[in-house]
Amino acid sequence: MNERYDVVVIGGAVIGSSVAYYLTANPDFRGSVLVVERDPTYITAATSLSSSSIRTQFSNAINVKISQYGSEVIRNFADLMQVEDDRPDLHFHSGGYLFLASTPEQVQTLRENHEVQRACGADVVLWNRDELVRAFPHLRVHDIELASYGRSGEGWFNNTGLMNGFKAKARAQGATFVHDEVVAIGREGNRIHSVTLKSDRVVQAGIVVNASGPRAALTARMAGLDIPVEPRKRTLFVFDCARTPEGSAQVNSGRLPLMIDPSGVFCRPEGKYFLTGCPPVEDPAVDWDDFEPRYNEFEEIIWPALAERSEAFEAIKVVSQWAGHYDFNTLDHNLVVGPHPEVKNFVFANGFSGHGLQQGPAAGRGVSELIIYGGFRTLDLSEVGFERIIENRPFLEKAVI
Repeated sequence: MNERYDVVVIGGAVIGSSVAYYLTANPDFRGSVLVVERDPTYITAATSLSSSSIRTQFSNAINVKISQYGSEVIRNFADLMQVEDDRPDLHFHSGGYLFLASTPEQVQTLRENHEVQRACGADVVLWNRDELVRAFPHLRVHDIELASYGRSGEGWFNNTGLMNGFKAKARAQGATFVHDEVVAIGREGNRIHSVTLKSDRVVQAGIVVNASGPRAALTARMAGLDIPVEPRKRTLFVFDCARTPEGSAQVNSGRLPLMIDPSGVFCRPEGKYFLTGCPPVEDPAVDWDDFEPRYNEFEEIIWPALAERSEAFEAIKVVSQWAGHYDFNTLDHNLVVGPHPEVKNFVFANGFSGHGLQQGPAAGRGVSELIIYGGFRTLDLSEVGFERIIENRPFLEKAVI
């Protein structure tokens, strides 16, 4: 390993690997890239424990466009990430998202979001109650006033496959990945000059990228900086269904979508089973090593809501569960991409708040453009830069799950 790199990326999961890929894929970049990952098994990485879905149904045009690009990358992933004879298949299931609204406030939000989505070219339709039950006859829709359904560009895919594809291609293009941990960041005035690793190596760094997921604040503090990102726990459950409704849809070849109930409970097919989860009643920051599932959420919140929504979900049984972490941006629940305005060679790629997989391609591309060109060349992500953190100016997004 060299003792100096033009770019040092701290964190090698999907965001860090995406940054490394886009840097090394660009012929205008002639520098060296080091990615430092503390746990190359990624067993507790937000990437690995994610529900690994992508949607265009957001309320802000930037988030819509970020996911549209992510969907494009996922569709073409095998071609983009081919290394010799290996063509990684993400097994993308284009099931779509289905948002259900039962209150006047929810209906208004869906209509306003729909205008933004359609203006961006997203393939999303609004349905009334009759149209909804015709499409998905297993649902009980007596309380539903409006539904929003993504007909294409939305679904779910292999989460670690996305990360590993970026990583393998970046390595093939010259990036160096090392199993180590950054324990100190050298800063002189308003410039970062080095990182110190747990192995006692000191690596000189031209630019440092914070891609540390839920540990983003710990990394920033080593540079004498702050970012309002903390780990928030989310529990996912896989359940078996005695009478599965999969195959009963009258759209999309019978495939069911990822449904978001008005209660906030979501549910989607997962092979022969279903995957589900819900927003927690209380949502405190947790310890970075706390991955104990909140088992009671299924019996107390999820199952009652699903049983009310469909007779098919009255008889279900949990077969597995796990807890993962959101890298939760407490200011506005949205990504932070860009340099610190004073320490300009410290670049943030943090705070994705549960959207890191779907936003990883656009974020990696955006960070690479900042490093290579000093500004964005494709999608302008300046509205989600770090300046808004300093100014306490939230970037609002209403469609947060």
